[in-house]
Amino acid sequence: MNDDKLDPELYRIAREKGTEPAFSGKYLNEHSKGMYRCAVCGAELFSSDTKFDSGTGWPSFSEPANTKNIILKKDNSEGMERTEVVCKNCGAHLGHVFDDGPKEKGGKRYCINSTCLQLEKTNETT
Repeated sequence: MNDDKLDPELYRIAREKGTEPAFSGKYLNEHSKGMYRCAVCGAELFSSDTKFDSGTGWPSFSEPANTKNIILKKDNSEGMERTEVVCKNCGAHLGHVFDDGPKEKGGKRYCINSTCLQLEKTNETT
């Protein structure tokens, strides 16, 4: 998708490294089975099988569906030291990854903006 075809909110988050307000995203309380894809380019990012309720206000995943589709970058903006999650295919800012996820699932929490995701649902629900 060309940047001129992105809606303003997706452009602000994906291209200007913004964030959606906590507890506002369309996928925060989504429990359908499926694959979360990049809303900009459609790359496979996260499986619903790895989604969990972190209580932080953003959709959270314990691991990516395909590590080849994301890049992790050091991010020292906002006076914090964090790790940014970026779509490798199109360069969209997706969110950040933290080391406070479920220990039994590897300890990672991929905190991702709903705006940057598109859920491709399967027929099952959880």
